[in-house]
Amino acid sequence: MAHTAPRTQFRNRTRRTGRRHPLVATLMALPLAALLLLVFDGWETVATQASSVGVMLGR
Repeated sequence: MAHTAPRTQFRNRTRRTGRRHPLVATLMALPLAALLLLVFDGWETVATQASSVGVMLGR
């Protein structure tokens, strides 16, 4: 049998699983929140929409 190079441990790399840090999640959500504020004309409308979605989801 021919001598080949050893296999790299590419498959055995572990991925980080679990939850994101709350600060990272906040930084990811801020641009969308700013866009929603601009599209829906202010905080009151966004809060009303979020409340309606919460009621629909049963929270």
